[in-house]
Amino acid sequence: MLDQTFTFEDLEFFLLVFARVSAFMFVAPFFSMSNTPRRLRAGFSLLLAVLLAGVLEDRSVPAYSTVLGYSMIVLKETATGLIIGLGANMCMSIVHFAGKVADMEVGLSMVQLFDPMTREGTGFMGTFYQYILVLIMLVTNMHYYFLRALVETFNLIPIGGAKFSSEKIMITMVQFLTDFITISFRLCLPIVAAMLLLNAILGVLAKTAPQINMFSVGIQIKIIVGLGILFLTIGTIPSASEFIFKEMRIMVTAMVNSMR
Repeated sequence: MLDQTFTFEDLEFFLLVFARVSAFMFVAPFFSMSNTPRRLRAGFSLLLAVLLAGVLEDRSVPAYSTVLGYSMIVLKETATGLIIGLGANMCMSIVHFAGKVADMEVGLSMVQLFDPMTREGTGFMGTFYQYILVLIMLVTNMHYYFLRALVETFNLIPIGGAKFSSEKIMITMVQFLTDFITISFRLCLPIVAAMLLLNAILGVLAKTAPQINMFSVGIQIKIIVGLGILFLTIGTIPSASEFIFKEMRIMVTAMVNSMR
């Protein structure tokens, strides 16, 4: 017969696991998209917590004496899940920054689209890059990596064993800002280079043919050339997205190491 006993200690351990899992799902890429039903995210977090609570070897709960002490442990587990998920979610801002730079160069910076994922106004290029990145993430099973990383954190950081080091987190953030600028410009470099060359050509034409209004002509040419470059270089986006996925792995690992 199956042993279905469930003690009070098991309930304490399950709630702590559920706190870390649900916090991770709240901010992790793909799982935290606002167009995903909240009930689905809550149900998936509950299912994953039930599975993890049943297979984890270390089921010890830190000692506490009052309800406030247990609440502090729950808050620590929630913060642990948020920091781990935030490490990967910050990398999604790379495509938004690259899209803003491309929009400014092409002349579409005033065009704002409603993004159902973030429920905010974003540029055309940023929305395009984001949807392509999410699609590639699903095709390459990158979302499975986030789940495996979350499961592995319970072995690296036991329940209640997180040690928040502000110095390590600060070093990780500084390193991320460096990679943030580098990867963003790699993603939008073809459009920026093409616009730089086009501006030089328009400047020469403005001197040789001053009777032509290069301001009105240049706006239309920039949009046509920018969209053309985007169409010609769309095949390079999968290889460029690999840099973002690599940065996600680095950030998740760095965030976990900063709490060990």
